[in-house]
Amino acid sequence: MFKTMLIEDNSPFRNVFKEGLRSRFPSMAVTEAGDSEEALKQIGAVPPDLIFMDIRLPGENGLELTRRIKTDHPEITVIIFTSHNFPEYREAAIRYKADYFLSKSSVATEEIFKLVKIILLEKGFKSNGSDSVKATA
Repeated sequence: MFKTMLIEDNSPFRNVFKEGLRSRFPSMAVTEAGDSEEALKQIGAVPPDLIFMDIRLPGENGLELTRRIKTDHPEITVIIFTSHNFPEYREAAIRYKADYFLSKSSVATEEIFKLVKIILLEKGFKSNGSDSVKATA
C-alpha cells in the first residue's frame, strides 16, 4: 500500500486535504503530523512513499526538515506545499532536495491529484494507491 504523509501545522487544512486524497486514492494510507518532531518519529517508524511538506512548522522549518529526511531517506518523494510562493523558497527547496514545489494558492486540486498519480505509477503502485503492480505480478 502506498503511504503518504501530510506535514502541516494547520489542522483544518490538513484534514480537508487528507480527505481529498482518501476519496481520490481510496487504497492509499494517509498519515499526518503537525510539527517536525512528530513527523520524524513517524518517518522513523514507518517511512512514507510521499510527503506533502509545509514550510512554516513549529520547531524545525519544512525546508530543513526536508533536507534531513532526504539525507536519511532519499527514496521518499517530498513535495513542498506552501502558501509562501517566493522565489527564494523555491530555490531553497531545490537546494534542500525537495522533489516538487507547489503553491497552495496557485495550483488546482486536480493538478495535485494528477501529480500524485504520476508519482504512484513511477514508484510501481496502482493508480488508486493499492499494492505495487510489481508485487502482484
